[in-house]
Amino acid sequence: MNAVAFYLENISVTLMCCALFLGFWRLLKGPSVADRVVAADTLAIITTVGIVWMAHYMDSALYLDIALVYGALAFVGIVTIARTIEGKQ
Repeated sequence: MNAVAFYLENISVTLMCCALFLGFWRLLKGPSVADRVVAADTLAIITTVGIVWMAHYMDSALYLDIALVYGALAFVGIVTIARTIEGKQ
């Protein structure tokens, strides 16, 4: 791995950690339920990207299948929560 790829990888991991921190912050301190649902969706997307990155890093296609299933289940879960919230208002 050359030096540029190493630095770009470190920058991307740092940005993902910052995004996770901000997502958890919004999930815990969100002023409304809708903000918390959006934060949960953001965290699910970040987790899916992390699993895809892990598949690339470990050179295993199995993690891509896991990321696909996780992304689909997260989408269904977020849509279900959003519809439940929509029915309450």
